Amino acid sequence: MKRTEIKRKNIIDAAVEEFRFHGFEGARTTRIAKAANVSSRTLYHHFETKEALFDAIIKSVIEETGAIPSLPFDPDKPLREQLINALKAYVEAITEEEYLGLNRMMMSEYLRDPDLARRIFAKAEMSNNPLKGILAGAIDAKLIKEVDIDYATGHITAGAKAHFFWPKFLIGAEPECKPDDTLGECVDMFLALYGKASMPRPEPGEMPQNQ
Repeated sequence: MKRTEIKRKNIIDAAVEEFRFHGFEGARTTRIAKAANVSSRTLYHHFETKEALFDAIIKSVIEETGAIPSLPFDPDKPLREQLINALKAYVEAITEEEYLGLNRMMMSEYLRDPDLARRIFAKAEMSNNPLKGILAGAIDAKLIKEVDIDYATGHITAGAKAHFFWPKFLIGAEPECKPDDTLGECVDMFLALYGKASMPRPEPGEMPQNQ
């Protein structure tokens, strides 16, 4: 890593701590520069404004999510097994302490600035996810219904985040459930809804069909 890249990373790391403890409004670039062991001039060389520095932190969080390897679909392996492994990789990435810390720091700014929150989530939607490649392959192989992959990915990850991400994010609690069993249940519910063998939902007033 080049010297300028090291300085930039040190500035971002120091800014994360500053924003975390003081919020966006209370953060001071002078304290960030001191913590990063650089001059204010160097800080402004990399980031012209405090907003630009905060945007860089947002980008780093999104890149952390996007850095999760995208797993390809393997037609020779059971789909359920592939989805469980991909979901496990996703959960491991989003429950790392560094990722959780960055998200906690940003949460207060979501509440302060709704427009910022919308911008962040719009960018985050474009990030990669290890499940997308598998789902795309499963659709091509006609193992699951043709659905919007982003929407379907949200369904399968929501259950996992409820058990593993949110408790740790909000109160630092480790999951009380058995990870393998819970991830398997998330995948089973997903396949019950999107799998080719799943029954169509009855129309209002229509009696459900016997399986």
